[in-house]
Amino acid sequence: MKFWRTFDIEVIKFLEGIHEIDFEIGDSFFQHFEDNELVKKGNLIVRIKMKVGANLIEMKFHIAGKVTLTCDRSLESFEEPLDFHEKMIFKYGSEEKEIDENMSMITRDTPKVNVAQLIYEFILLGLPAKKIHPDYRNEMDDEEYEGEGIYAYIDGQDSQDQDDESDSNEDNNSAVDPRWDLLKKLKNKE
Repeated sequence: MKFWRTFDIEVIKFLEGIHEIDFEIGDSFFQHFEDNELVKKGNLIVRIKMKVGANLIEMKFHIAGKVTLTCDRSLESFEEPLDFHEKMIFKYGSEEKEIDENMSMITRDTPKVNVAQLIYEFILLGLPAKKIHPDYRNEMDDEEYEGEGIYAYIDGQDSQDQDDESDSNEDNNSAVDPRWDLLKKLKNKE
């Protein structure tokens, strides 16, 4: 219970204007989330710039640090640097509800907003889609593009027949369209 309270921002106490709040995220942070299979360890700093207005509270999150991930390919652990920004808006209204992923409605007498779940979700969104150990990243880049565009399907013909056919197609095309002859003459003059 104490863990969750450390991520409470008592919005009712803040006056209109811009305020900064910092949170340190360590390994124990990730252990408090049941569905956590991606990140087990991390060391991050979360800086929230909170702009309190008459009708809404805008929070800009800057999350920077490192998390320990497991490589999708080798299953080795490695540290992945993270540095990104996210934004959340809390709009004053008649009830507390989520409007969309970047906006929630709170009442004017809401005493505090807990940002632990938000920070956790932002960290998960900041992770790369493919979690590849740095030692294997260059290999993966080469493998992804290796052989792309070099395979051709030849319908039972040997390559000499194919070359003869392409030469005859070129001759047929030039005979069909006289504009090509004009272009060839221009090219030969140069």
